[in-house]
Amino acid sequence: MNITIITVGKIKEKYLTQAIQEYSKRLSRYCKLSHVEVADEKAPEHLSFAEEEQVKNKEGQRILRNISDQHHVIALELKGTMLSSQDFAKKLEKLALNGKSQLAFVIGGSLGLSSEVLTRADEKLSFSKMTFPHQLMKVILLEQVYRGFKINRKEPYHK
Repeated sequence: MNITIITVGKIKEKYLTQAIQEYSKRLSRYCKLSHVEVADEKAPEHLSFAEEEQVKNKEGQRILRNISDQHHVIALELKGTMLSSQDFAKKLEKLALNGKSQLAFVIGGSLGLSSEVLTRADEKLSFSKMTFPHQLMKVILLEQVYRGFKINRKEPYHK
């Protein structure tokens, strides 16, 4: 399985980059993993709705340039479907069995994802009703993908 994680913005915090590197290393046993970081759009603290949409659209265009027709796209979205770790593992397994070997997970910037990206997504996934920093979501996503592979292979999860 080939998994691409597309995120908006660069991760600057060392502890997050170390966690991403660790989970990427662990996942190398199970899949081919690639990371795509697209530039975030600079925006002042207080924006009108129209300005927020403009920012999301610019970031969305950058995201869409990195998605091919072969990708099965899963957008991380607050209004998406919530799954247990076991159900997420089953989803990964089902996608692989159905020939969906090119997965792209998309994590938007601080304002979320554009409507174009959400329309392109094959699925929308939520990890919680809570809001998390998008940089931290990358770590959480990688951990859950790793956990999913461990569950599917009935391997113990080493913490």
